[in-house]
Order: sequence, then structure tokens, then C-alpha cells
Amino acid sequence: MRLFAAVWPDEDVLDHLDLALAVVRRGVASPDDGVRWSAREAWHLTAAFYGHLPDAGTDDLAADLERAAARRAPFDLQLRGAGVFSHRTLWVGTGRDVEAMTALAGAARAVGEEHGAAPDSRVRHRPHLTVGRVRPGSRPPRRAARAGVAGRPGGRGPGRGSAADVRELGPAEVFEQALAVYEGPTWRVEALSLVASRPGEGRGGGPLYTRLADLPLGTGAD
Repeated sequence: MRLFAAVWPDEDVLDHLDLALAVVRRGVASPDDGVRWSAREAWHLTAAFYGHLPDAGTDDLAADLERAAARRAPFDLQLRGAGVFSHRTLWVGTGRDVEAMTALAGAARAVGEEHGAAPDSRVRHRPHLTVGRVRPGSRPPRRAARAGVAGRPGGRGPGRGSAADVRELGPAEVFEQALAVYEGPTWRVEALSLVASRPGEGRGGGPLYTRLADLPLGTGAD
């Protein structure tokens, strides 16, 4: 079974992000934006990726994760800002108690390694939520001034029509600039989830995620 540990934002947090992305799709990206957007039900913050582990060990893994989660106190988090990995993966970042999220992720990775998971080389210095991926060969949908996006408040650039001073923005750049100052509502992280992933079985050909266990955070005492 392909497994990972994750934090799921509250529904009102997802509602807020859903609305922001709808505005991006309508007003910033072109109809053929070249982006494969992730389904809302797949939005999560990965704490640790375990890969394929034997089904027989899932209960023991969940039990040890539960004990690790109980040693971590609940904390506040929000979705904030946006960025792009490798010019392709579109993500929304986090704010508030990011250090607590990083510590929780470290504890989750350690438990996985005790159960035979390969060390997670993708150390998540900044927890994030992936919302889409740019399809290879996507064409730039917008033209913008080099010093600022034309038509956006505060954008600074030359006058229109100056071909030497404008450049085309790809869908990743459009997304990143549109959500650079995004701030979602704060929520209280009170649980860590153990999740099974089935690639290609979800909506739109994406992965299907099944939450096997929601493990409550505790007092923070060892």
C-alpha cells in the first residue's frame, strides 16, 4: 500500500482557497491554461511520504504515529502565498506556526523510517499544499511588463505596445503572481492523518486518497 502522513485543512480554509483559485482561473489564466488542477478533495499538507509498505504493518504504523502525534500540541496554521517548484508544480504555502508543522513532519518521518520506509529526501522546509501541475509544452497565456504585471494594481512597467519591454508569462508565473499575497483563514491543526494513495484512480486521472486514520495531537508532553 502506498502511504503518507498529512494534515488536512478545515473546510472553511478549503472554501477560501477554492474561491481564490476560481478567480485565478477566470481572470488570470486563459481558458486553455495548460494546467492540470488538483481536485479539491486531494488538497492536503504532506508531513511524510512513506511509499509502498506492507499492508500487514499498517495498523502498527498507525499506532506508532498516534503516539508520536499525542506528543505534539495542537497549533495554528494558515495558507499563505504561492510558488512553483521546477517551473511545473503549483503550490500554496503556509503561515502562522510553521515551526510546529515542521516538527510534526519530522516526527512523522521518523516513525515511517522505523517501519521500513525509505528516508524521505524531500525535506519540507516550508510546508505547502499542491494545487496543480503545468502540462509540458504549455504556451504563455499573458503578456506583462518586466517590472510588473500589466493591469494589476501596483504593477510598474512601460507603456503598452513596447515590444522590447514586455514578455510573455507562462501559466506557472501567472499563478505565482496572482496568489503571491494570498492569505487564507487560520485554523487549528488538531490531528495528523495516515493516508493511502492510489495513483490514477481519482477525479480527472489524479490520485485517490483515503484517510485510514485521523490521529489527534495531544498536550505536547513527552
